[in-house]
Amino acid sequence: MKIITLFTFIFLSFYGILQGQQKYTYEKNLEVIRDTALYNQLVKQNPDNKLVKIESYVPDVVLDIRYATANNFTGIKIYNKPMAFTRLPVAMALKKVQLALKKNGLGLKIYDAYRPYSATVKFYEVYHDTTYVASPYTGSRHNRGAAVDVSIVNLKTGKELEMPTPFDDFTEKAHPDYQNLSKVAIQNRQILMDVMQDNGFTVYPSEWWHYDFKGWEKFDIMDLPFEKIEK
Repeated sequence: MKIITLFTFIFLSFYGILQGQQKYTYEKNLEVIRDTALYNQLVKQNPDNKLVKIESYVPDVVLDIRYATANNFTGIKIYNKPMAFTRLPVAMALKKVQLALKKNGLGLKIYDAYRPYSATVKFYEVYHDTTYVASPYTGSRHNRGAAVDVSIVNLKTGKELEMPTPFDDFTEKAHPDYQNLSKVAIQNRQILMDVMQDNGFTVYPSEWWHYDFKGWEKFDIMDLPFEKIEK
C-alpha cells in the first residue's frame, strides 16, 4: 500500500464503488480492499500478498468448509463455494505443519481460512458477542487471509480426532486452556497447539481451532469473493 501513489489508490477505490461493491457503516475507520485491480497491484509489489488455495500447497489436507453449507452457527450458507485461501506465507507454514503431523499418521482439517469482510459483517449481525465473532469495526484476521480454523484428522481413516468441542462451539469449553475435559481431548488439543505454534501461529484465547499467523497485521483487510480470487 505504501508504494502505491495516493492517486492510484483513490482511482481504484472509486472504480470499485462504481462497480457496485458494497460498503458498510462499520468500516468508517477501515481500509477494505474490494477491487481486483488493486489486489493484483499489491501482489505485484509483494508476492506474499497473494491469496492461494491451501490444497495446492498442503498435501492431503482435508477441507470441511462449514460456511459453504448451512451446517454452521448462522444456519445459512455464507460462501458460494467450499474453498480455502490464505496468503502465500501462511500456506507455506501450513505445509510445514502438515509434514510434521504426517510423521504420526495425522493431518490438518480446515474449517475456514480467508473470509471476505462481508461475511464478517453477516456473522456479527447474527451473533453480536465479539468473544467468538470478530467485530466488523476492526475486521477479522480471517479477512486478512492470515488466520485459519483447523483441527486434526487420522489420515488413514479420515476421521477427526476427539477435540474439546465441535467447531464453532461458543462456550467456555472451547477455550484452549479449559481443563474439565477427557484426557484424550486435552492431549489432542495440545498436539494441535504445539505443531501450530512451532510453525508460526498463535491460538485464539476463546477458540481451540482458531490460529493467527504471526505478522497478520501487515496484510490488508479484503472483501473479494472466492470467485474473483480464483480467476
